[in-house]
Amino acid sequence: MSAPDSQGRRPGDLPVLLPFALPKDRAASRLRPAHLRLLAGLAVVAVPAWAQGGAAALSPLEVVIKWAPLLLTGFAFNVAISLMAMAIGTVAGIGLGLAMLAEGRILPRLAWCATQVFRNVPWLVLLFFVMFLVPFQITVFGLRVPLPDWVKATFGFSLPVMANVAEIVRGAVRSVPNTQWEAAESLAFTRRQTMWRIILPQCAKRMLPPWMNVYSLIAMATVQASIVGVTEMLTLTAQVHAAEGGRPELFAPLYGFALLCFFLYCYPIDRFTAALERRFETR
Repeated sequence: MSAPDSQGRRPGDLPVLLPFALPKDRAASRLRPAHLRLLAGLAVVAVPAWAQGGAAALSPLEVVIKWAPLLLTGFAFNVAISLMAMAIGTVAGIGLGLAMLAEGRILPRLAWCATQVFRNVPWLVLLFFVMFLVPFQITVFGLRVPLPDWVKATFGFSLPVMANVAEIVRGAVRSVPNTQWEAAESLAFTRRQTMWRIILPQCAKRMLPPWMNVYSLIAMATVQASIVGVTEMLTLTAQVHAAEGGRPELFAPLYGFALLCFFLYCYPIDRFTAALERRFETR
């Protein structure tokens, strides 16, 4: 019989699995009660988070219904800006239009230049012009009066309104037959009396339809205020879209809701303007 080798095997022995002992470092790597408590804590935190992440998201219609009150608040702010801009622009535009019809050479030319400048430049450029050049506050008799962004935006929108209303006034006065002026002169009316008592009352029905058309345009243009940081409907729509995770399927419903609001507001104005044009049509 041959002697065993250095590992205790003989030449005729079959290979077998010899007993072995775990190394100390591997034995120490077994799970301990502290490890089990840590895993249990992670499970308590992870399971609710997974359940929340896996919850069904709201449908686009449900998102629109959920945020509709906030979006309608922004739309009401758009309407308020358009009304204030139209009021300021109308008062200034009537004065500018009458200045173009005044006697003399300097005042009509200055009024004409101002009308052409504010009437033939992009409204967004005027808005940026006002937003960056008008200060954030003014001092009146030692009292500081703040000028928030929406106030400056309202003033910026009133500039093109002023120019368009001035052109409407000029065209309406020019459309009155000269016989009206001659008849008033024969009755010893002054030019001012003729303008305020005879000409302008006849111009009211001529000016109303185009004036309403200008208002419809300014109401739709108020969404440009979102570019300069005014929190109106378009700004709120973008914020709602971001709050809902920026889901692509929400883009069309949310902005479609804004489109619908402006359409439902401006379309009746357009129809009413057309009706007034038919009623006040001069022959």
